[in-house]
Amino acid sequence: MTALPDCDWDFPDPAQAPAGEEVLAVGADLAPRTLVAAYSRGLFPMEVATGGPLGWWSPDPRGVLPLDGLRVTRSLRASCGRYRVTLDAAFDDVISGCADQRRAHGWITAEFRSAYARLHAEGIAHSVEVWRGDDLVGGLYGVEIGGLFAGESMFHRARDASKVALVALVEGLGGAEGAREGRLLDVQWATRHLESLGVTAIPRGEYLRRLAIARELLPRLSASARDR
Repeated sequence: MTALPDCDWDFPDPAQAPAGEEVLAVGADLAPRTLVAAYSRGLFPMEVATGGPLGWWSPDPRGVLPLDGLRVTRSLRASCGRYRVTLDAAFDDVISGCADQRRAHGWITAEFRSAYARLHAEGIAHSVEVWRGDDLVGGLYGVEIGGLFAGESMFHRARDASKVALVALVEGLGGAEGAREGRLLDVQWATRHLESLGVTAIPRGEYLRRLAIARELLPRLSASARDR
């Protein structure tokens, strides 16, 4: 089994956390090696409260989207034909769309935007863009480490645009083939909206078991971006 990456911080082991406890550590930084180490251990960063300290989260249960379980309705399939989709063509614009302060519960600060831009420059963070003509109308971004894709946020400015980005992401990760390989699409929490798309909630222990398998795989999106 591949050793977990090191960083300057001693992150707790989520497997040892009490059931249901979500914020397992507070502090640290958003350096690329810190983020890679955290995601590899099943943690992700988000403020504990708006304007509050940086927390490291491990939801229990955890929202995941099975790559062979995405629900694509007839209307969503039609929407997929109305837009153009790209990979890593406008990362900064996508994260800006996700960080729009007019959106409810906004948490993507300038510090987060800068940190994930650095991860993108290193080929670890990726964006999926959805276009109508030359206008960016939706997209999503996240972090790929091995066979893990940790989805961070999505946005839309036109009907179904964020869902179209999700369809493209699942296809880019291999769809049913990726599921058989053990790839893991993490969405953090299983909200009602995401559950309508096929997201399920699994116990933290099961998530960590799947994460250990996914870490051993080669990344797909990073290879696709290099081949463009």
